[in-house]
Amino acid sequence: MMSDKRYTVELEEDENGELILPLPDELLKEMNWKEGDQLNFTDNKDGTYSMNKVEQETKLVMVETVSMFRMRYVVEIPKDKPDDWALDTVSMEEATEFSQRHIAEDIISHRVITKEEFLEMFDQDNSYLQVWDEQKKISSFITKINSEGKIVD
Repeated sequence: MMSDKRYTVELEEDENGELILPLPDELLKEMNWKEGDQLNFTDNKDGTYSMNKVEQETKLVMVETVSMFRMRYVVEIPKDKPDDWALDTVSMEEATEFSQRHIAEDIISHRVITKEEFLEMFDQDNSYLQVWDEQKKISSFITKINSEGKIVD
């Protein structure tokens, strides 16, 4: 997002003598900048400077896991029928789930993928969402981590 607005700010000095450039909240919000973002300053050669956020280079890593759950079902069967009737109903995925508890999740593989591979796998694994545009797929299903290891919105 580019802003044509001009802001005038004065440098401040902290208790250690370091210079601080206080940026107005309105500018931070407009430019989608946050504390900790790295900014690039360009001398416009007219006594002014332009700033833009330095975008960090990233890569996509596909992490595949296997999750284990303890599932419970309660199946009511005729008293004179064998218990296997209940087992068959569960095996055939016809029983209503009573409860579940997550036991564990193990990482089985990981690899770097391209954006194109992500989009292809997205459409295969989530065929009901194929109508979504590329940006919605990316913003909804890619977890972004910054250089400090924190998840970014």
